[in-house]
Formats: sequence, C-alpha cells, structure tokens
Amino acid sequence: MTGGWPACPAAAVGEEDLPPQPAVPRVKVLHVITRFWAGAGGNTLLSALGMSRDRYEVWITGCAGGPLWAPAAAGGVTVVPLTRLREVISPLNDLIVVWQLVRLIRRERFTIVHTHSAKGGFLGRIAAWLCGTPVVLHTFHGFSFHDHMSWRRRTGYLLLERLVRPMTDAFLAVAPLVAREAVERRLAPPGKVTVVPSAIDMGGVPDARDGRLRKELGLGDDVRLVGTVGRIDFQKAPLDFVRMAAAVQRLRQGVAFVMVGDGPLEDAVRTEAERLGVPINLTGFRADASRLASSFDVFVISSLYEGLGRALTEALASGRPVVATAVNGVPDLVAPGRTGLLAPPADPEVLAANVVWMLDHPEAARRMGQNGRARVLGSFDQATMCGLLDEVYSGLLGMVSPAAGDAATVGVRRTA
Repeated sequence: MTGGWPACPAAAVGEEDLPPQPAVPRVKVLHVITRFWAGAGGNTLLSALGMSRDRYEVWITGCAGGPLWAPAAAGGVTVVPLTRLREVISPLNDLIVVWQLVRLIRRERFTIVHTHSAKGGFLGRIAAWLCGTPVVLHTFHGFSFHDHMSWRRRTGYLLLERLVRPMTDAFLAVAPLVAREAVERRLAPPGKVTVVPSAIDMGGVPDARDGRLRKELGLGDDVRLVGTVGRIDFQKAPLDFVRMAAAVQRLRQGVAFVMVGDGPLEDAVRTEAERLGVPINLTGFRADASRLASSFDVFVISSLYEGLGRALTEALASGRPVVATAVNGVPDLVAPGRTGLLAPPADPEVLAANVVWMLDHPEAARRMGQNGRARVLGSFDQATMCGLLDEVYSGLLGMVSPAAGDAATVGVRRTA
C-alpha cells in the first residue's frame, strides 16, 4: 500500500555532480485504438505525448493511415500501424489482428494495455487477456451503438462490449454522462468508471477572433456567420445542419453558413442545399479548423450521437456561442443559458430556433461563450488529463501517485 508513502525531499546535490546512477525501470504502456485520427485519435496522441518519458514507455497501435502517426513517432512514441485492422467487423482480418496483437504484447511484455474505441477496445482487450497482461484499461470516448441503427445490430454490439467487460481492470470515460451510460448499459461495473476529460491542444485554439475565413468567403462584418466543424458523415447529421440553415434563412437576413471538414456526405449536402435554396460554404478539410471556427458568430453541433466531441471542446475554448444537440456527453459541457443552448437530435427546426435566439441576443451569447471558455480552459489541457491518467495508472500498479510525491519524482508535466 502506497497511500502513506512519504514525499521525496528536495535534491541535496545536482544530478550533474553525481556518479552514474541506474535508471528506474519504466512502465510499458500500449495504446490500442481503431482509428488513429479524429477525436479519439487526438485524445490518444495527447495522452501518449504528455506522459513522463522517465516514468513511462508508450506505444500506440491501430488502423494504418491518418495524419497522427507522424507526430506520434516524432514525439518519441513507438508506433505500430496495423494494415489488417478494419473499422467494420471482418472475421478473418480480426483474427489476424488479434494474433498480431498477442505477438506484440508477448514480445514487448507491456505492463498496461490501454484500449480505445469499440473495435480496438474489443480486439485489444481479448489479446491482452490472452497474454495475461497485468493491467488492462478501456476508455469510453463514445459508443459503437446508437438509436439510429437496427435493433439487431445494436444488440450485437452491446453483447460484444459486455463480453470483454470481465477482461478489463479499470474503465475511463471522457464525460460524466458517458460514464453513466456505460454503467447503465452494463458495459462497466458501478463505481469502476473514472471520468478523465479529453484534452485538446490549447496552443492551437485562438483566444481572439481570426478573420481569415470571413476574408476567404468575402463576407463583410455585418454578415453573421453560423458554422460547424467536423467530418461530413452520418454521425454528424450534416443534412440537419443544411435544413437548420434553410430555416434560419427564412427567419433572418444577413446570415451565412459554413461547414469545415470533409466526408462521404459532401455531395448529399450540396444536393440538399440546392434543393432548399440555401448557400452552404464547404471548405473541405482544414488543418487550421479551430482557428477558422473562431470567426463563427454561432457554432452548431448537429450530431445524432457524440461521446463529447473535440470540435465542441475547441469551440467552447475559443469562446464561441454554441448550439448543440443534447446527445451523450454533450450536456455535460453545454449547460443551457450558461455555456450554450441545446436542441434534441434530428430536429433541425428546433436547432434553428436556438440559433436564431443566439443571433437575436448577441450580448447573452457572448457571455455564454466566455463562460464556456473559462470552463474548458480549467480542465481540458493536456497536463491535467495526463496527470489524471498517471493517478489511475499509479493506483492500479500500487505506485506513488502524483498527489503523494514530488512532481519531479512522478514526472508528470503539469501547467497552472
């Protein structure tokens, strides 16, 4: 038991004046994730890069492809892309991936296997269990099932998630409502889920409006800009955004609409926008999306389901007034009248009514945006997230937690 372990005193002599000292063995951690991109991928990248190099040796494995492998490797993380890992169920490929993971885990003898997302969580936990890995964790970034799929498919996904529950030593969730749903769905035992807010790169979030997007679109200062950032796919309900825009256009003049991102439903968005007679500016994928979004007068989230959403967190961090659908963990951040407004999913008319309210009450919208920024800046930075992870890892391994020892001893980089 380490709860009463004494803190390390200040150094009596500088390290440069000492004879060579042996290194303390590091804890080897393997992150297993399905898609190493988008929200869960960004979270995993910041988790891997933010942990102490003196305390942890971190590896990441997951689907090949995506822009995050290069910065992970450049940051000192060992990366193992899996070319046979698929997002969808693929029995032969899945068996091969389990075999590959078992070989990797046995060869490297990881102390911790930390899994993310549905497919990575399922295959990774099975492989870790087969290898007898000392500690296995899983983070709920969201869920593989939702109300907009068939009953049979949803039930199948639930059963698969419950199958690997006994193979897991600890569970994390990116938001309180996500943790609650995991317990209610019997994916995790009561009292066994720790909420760890999903960090964002605060250095990439502007603290003032960036006018480049308005200049690119040729918009004057008198035009109100309503926009969204995210992948243009079924989950994000981009057609609901278009229908919301059409409803706002009927009610208010001088409003422009923009979607930052790309995805399989881009053509459907253009077709629906043309049918409804509402111009939608599609910028495509932009690496500077968070800076572009800082020019929005209202940031809209129209998702049908969403663990929490990094775009939402970044929007709040930049002080944007937010209107979002009340799905999964979103209400944990968007409190009506305090940090934004909420609408039910798949109801673009109500979504539009909330957007119009924001446009008609700019001072109240500004105050909600500032409240949202203050809330996010206090809890969603990388150092805070990695400090919480270090506490969880330490507790599971019986090590001295960051709160019990000197910061230099535990090695977690913290910021005020």
